[in-house]
Amino acid sequence: MAATLKATVAVEDVSVTFEDQQKINKFARNTSRMGELKNEIEAKKKSLQNIQDASDDLMMLDDDSLLIPYQIGDVFINHTLEEVQEMLEATKETLEQEVKGFEERVVAIQQLLGDLKVQLYAKFGNNINLEAEES
Repeated sequence: MAATLKATVAVEDVSVTFEDQQKINKFARNTSRMGELKNEIEAKKKSLQNIQDASDDLMMLDDDSLLIPYQIGDVFINHTLEEVQEMLEATKETLEQEVKGFEERVVAIQQLLGDLKVQLYAKFGNNINLEAEES
């Protein structure tokens, strides 16, 4: 028979101060916010791809006198090919700036979470789990 060894880890009884609880809450809020921002980035990138596809399709048109419907809110308004291309380019630039802003916020949150992890693991060790669950 093979002998199995079980390592027992003593769970330390570490008191949680109000300040510790605030750090844990801040970590949780920022982790949630980072997930929301990543979802926003994904949605904006999908919109960017759709705009690029529309722009590519418009380049294939031969007839410059054709009026092209462009959606503004819930309404489609007819514009010339040149106007639609300009509008698509402006929308693309706006979305790229929004994605850049979201990505900068994600980096800032990641730095904050890294700092909080160091502080919380220093105090609680293995008694706290701050790793994201994969779903």
